[in-house]
Amino acid sequence: MWTNWARTATANPVRVVHPASTDEIAAAVTSAGRVRARGSGHSFNDIAVAPEVAMDLDRWTGIVRADTETGLVTVRSGTPLHQLNPDLHRLGLAMPNLGDIDAQTIAGAVSTSTHGTGGKLGVLATFIESMELVLADGSVVNCSASERPDLFNAARVGLGALGVISTLTLRCVPSFVLRASEGPGRLDAVLEEFDDLCAIEDHVEFHWFTHSDRVILKRNNRIDEPAKPLSKFRQFYEYEVFENAAFGAVCQVAKRFPNSTRRLNEICGALVSERSYSDYSHNVFVTPRRVKFVETEFAIPRSSLMDVIAELRAAAARVRDALIVPCEVRIAQADDIWLSTAQGRDTAYISMHQALGMGYHEFFDTYASIAASVGGRPHWGKMHNLTADELRPLYPHFDDFLRVRDEVDPGRTFSNAYLDRVLG
Repeated sequence: MWTNWARTATANPVRVVHPASTDEIAAAVTSAGRVRARGSGHSFNDIAVAPEVAMDLDRWTGIVRADTETGLVTVRSGTPLHQLNPDLHRLGLAMPNLGDIDAQTIAGAVSTSTHGTGGKLGVLATFIESMELVLADGSVVNCSASERPDLFNAARVGLGALGVISTLTLRCVPSFVLRASEGPGRLDAVLEEFDDLCAIEDHVEFHWFTHSDRVILKRNNRIDEPAKPLSKFRQFYEYEVFENAAFGAVCQVAKRFPNSTRRLNEICGALVSERSYSDYSHNVFVTPRRVKFVETEFAIPRSSLMDVIAELRAAAARVRDALIVPCEVRIAQADDIWLSTAQGRDTAYISMHQALGMGYHEFFDTYASIAASVGGRPHWGKMHNLTADELRPLYPHFDDFLRVRDEVDPGRTFSNAYLDRVLG
């Protein structure tokens, strides 16, 4: 029995395979009726559920080759980000951008359009130079912008629907230090300056305590100075004691006394303090997340952000079940990847979370309706109810993706119930 990180999906596959080579991946694919590579399972929906054979790539990890001059690094698909990031750092390299969680495998992260924040940077899949995939017939193929470009355009955010990614070649950059500035703010003030902040800061985001006007504003900028990280004691206190243990206790109070949740939003926001330090990029981007939650996220046009926040603010005042976990707002640059959530438009992302065991359906559904009114695209790995008919108008290349899928997997070797819903 398998369950995803958020405990929202389970599977009981017929068998589980742990290939340790490309040949073993191919053998597992051709000997299975249906097979699903499930990554690390850090998802919030049933995208990774394997109805028959589950492929766990935990024996297929690590860097294959790295060119420190060009920054091109080939990595095995099962490598989790929490392993890849320090491995790259030891080579003097880094990913140009990251999200705030590093539990995902590199293949799972790019396949679902995972992203960080930054007005001049795209989703993680935009850093892919080339890919090697094992297709349904067991063949091993390479694709890039110049070699099988249609497959490349589809597979960079491929939802695991086209084949099993065996390796990825990433365009990395020299290791860099970020200065992190984090502190409390008020929603109206942050919104008023947000566009200016996005223009001048390398990476900016804010976390909004949705039933108050309090936010945590985070700004990360690249500097040519030595790292000056928080002390070990301060790191332990800030992340393990305050952000995880203490916040976990707050979630338990809210779960037991739901009527206190709005007041707890205000209290938690008032307790936020200033924090400033510098460290190597992966140590700044990534934040430990020990408290389990459920999450939905929509990618909306940057130009619609203020209107959507205004509607969410109104909804927060009337919904029955208040959210205890803050809402997160980030941005990304437009790209040309067929199923990227930022395809063709500069994008703002709004993530809404709720602690496990607390009510969320009304607010999540309300948010989905608000996002739909501005052409919001759901994160492929997070909670949403959209179907292929609803998703097709949101992606100009949706039918191109389906065409490539028909070419490489006509028998639907890699399908499951989630893909049946979102791809038809």
